Amino acid sequence: MANNASHRLRDWLLSLYQYLLPQHILSLLIYHFTRHKIRWLTQLEIHLFRIIFRVNMDEAKIPYAKEYPNFNTFFSRALRESVRPIAKHGEIACPVDGHISQIGTLNRGKLIQAKGWHYQLTDLLGHPQISLDSFYQGSFATFYLHPRDYHRVHMPLDGHLEEMIYIPGRLFSVSPKTVNGVPHLFSHNERVINIFNTEIGPMIMILVGAIFVGSIETVWAGQITPPYQGHTRHWGYTEENKIPKLSKGQEMGRFNMGSTVILIFPTKSMKWLSHLSPNTHVLIGQSVGILNKS
Repeated sequence: MANNASHRLRDWLLSLYQYLLPQHILSLLIYHFTRHKIRWLTQLEIHLFRIIFRVNMDEAKIPYAKEYPNFNTFFSRALRESVRPIAKHGEIACPVDGHISQIGTLNRGKLIQAKGWHYQLTDLLGHPQISLDSFYQGSFATFYLHPRDYHRVHMPLDGHLEEMIYIPGRLFSVSPKTVNGVPHLFSHNERVINIFNTEIGPMIMILVGAIFVGSIETVWAGQITPPYQGHTRHWGYTEENKIPKLSKGQEMGRFNMGSTVILIFPTKSMKWLSHLSPNTHVLIGQSVGILNKS
């Protein structure tokens, strides 16, 4: 325990400078910088990025850097069809390429942020219209997307969108050290909350913003941020012909620059595969859990 506390203190001290940064201004500058169309500069940016982060372009739908008009289209590139097989019926498909940050069961409405850090589901979600009672002993997983990863987010199950909420906030980094050092980071950062109705009940998918994340998009609403707004926004989907319906494995959104996805299921509705743990590398479509159908 003392060792964990010392690591948290170290990571907190290393993260202190982020409290002083003009996080939204820097992120807006990156947003515009990654969309310029100076061709030689774009090619240089992509070339350096590929070398530094060892990006695998063999899986990309467009494998040639010269065909990307700006850095952002490269960063949020699509994958080739069928390069990510989708989990079979009765299984939950991983929503992203990345690493599991934390995974497990909520403890009376609390999620694990990092070893020794917890935060409240109610703080994370704000004030959704659905009841949260069924989630207080539910299951959650937090996925971290490294800069080299594919940055589109896909559906774990078939779902009908019921509610989307934009919550403004800070833009702390979501790197492992910052997550270990800044308490309640995910409930402080800007985020887009999506609540779907699925065959096992409501499913919550949260796209968490971070510094230098220039934009969060969904396939049904387009770009949600920027602009960075100082108030919560809410969208309800009740009219039958306007409810977004997405299939398991289908793209539901994307980060233009990298971040984190949090996935939450109701109590006793599913169970995670036993071999999954923090730092496990995962790919879109692979099975990460089994449904518990009543």
